[in-house]
Amino acid sequence: MPEFNPRQFLTELFHTAVATADPAEVLPPFLPSTPPPDNRPLIVIGAGKAACAMAASLEQHWEGPLKGLVVTAYGHSKPLAHIEVIEASHPVPDSNSERAAQKMLALVENLTAQDRVICLISGGGSSLLAQPAPDLTLADKQAINRALLTSGADIHEMNCVRKHLSAIKGGRLAAACAPAELLTLAISDVPGDDPAVIASGPTVADPTTSEMALAILRKYHIDAGTAVEQWLHNPLSETPKPGDPFLARCDYRMIAAPAQSLAAAVSQVEQYGFTALSLGDDLTGEARDLAREHAELALTTARGCGPVKPPCVILSGGETTVTIRGSGKGGRNGEYLLALADALQGAPGIYALAADTDGIDGAGDNAGAVISPDSWYRAQGMGLNTTVELADNNCYNFFKALGDLIITGPTRTNVNDFRAILVLPPGPRA
Repeated sequence: MPEFNPRQFLTELFHTAVATADPAEVLPPFLPSTPPPDNRPLIVIGAGKAACAMAASLEQHWEGPLKGLVVTAYGHSKPLAHIEVIEASHPVPDSNSERAAQKMLALVENLTAQDRVICLISGGGSSLLAQPAPDLTLADKQAINRALLTSGADIHEMNCVRKHLSAIKGGRLAAACAPAELLTLAISDVPGDDPAVIASGPTVADPTTSEMALAILRKYHIDAGTAVEQWLHNPLSETPKPGDPFLARCDYRMIAAPAQSLAAAVSQVEQYGFTALSLGDDLTGEARDLAREHAELALTTARGCGPVKPPCVILSGGETTVTIRGSGKGGRNGEYLLALADALQGAPGIYALAADTDGIDGAGDNAGAVISPDSWYRAQGMGLNTTVELADNNCYNFFKALGDLIITGPTRTNVNDFRAILVLPPGPRA
């Protein structure tokens, strides 16, 4: 029997979570069974890191005529036969994000009640599809995005602001499609799976307000500038609300969500004969704070005093935040894992993985990282101090030096973060 490899085991759990949200598998069952009338082409639009893979799956399984446009992140596209693909920037929009939004709005202009539109939405769509509101510029939106990303604001807060500075988000894309029939197929990357938050809800009614957006900017002391302030005080900045007649022919289906991927990982842990403890798929908060909580839970479990007994795996998902204090490089999963390593300090028998299911953690080329009990000691031997590196938000360079990065490339799906802590009992296996 081959020797148990904890790192390989954790990596396999991550790949299971990703595969469970593969658009090729999850999208086909949700496609309409009948085409639009009069041999009209199905109009396909979409935005997000999974948008191109979703469109590819649709093309493969749709028998009638179709046309359309999707926008995805750089490096996340693949050739399509009938649907145009534009690559754009994430997490801060660029000129391609604006071009994609303009072309998409033009594509759905002047539709009739006999037309049918399918919109493919996934995480990342907020920055990939960016049409500034009237009187605002792309530079205005870029500045606000950068400020929000380093502020510690959570995804609900960030997308509330983004929606009210946009001419396409917060239900405005759906309104532009009216009176056509619109079906949105979505892959969730947000805690709680709220359709109004995923990619800033371009095809659903928005319950948030411009006043709330202003309050968020003030909460995080973000200088929005005169143009943004004036726009948010303008009644026209308000988004379509529940009950809006322009959204009357809209349907929304969630085809994949973090809970499904976490459940698949739980099942795999149990099949291996270990106990699985799921903390939920919707954990939020500062990455380093959550890591310290999880380190205490892992240490307590290792001592035999936790809610489960070793050998076990503590699983969680969600989307943490990082407040930038230093000048280092990294993402929220790396920050979580660096803080975990700092708290565990090489505790025996405890291994962990944290990675983003889209394959990109922050702005790096890695999905996340993995640690072993020896990671902390190896770092010390290389002159690396976990506390110092954490203070500098320098998780990427820390784990790169150790050779502990997980690099998958773009996975072309996105059900948010995946975290797994393996706690082994004392003995040969540990």
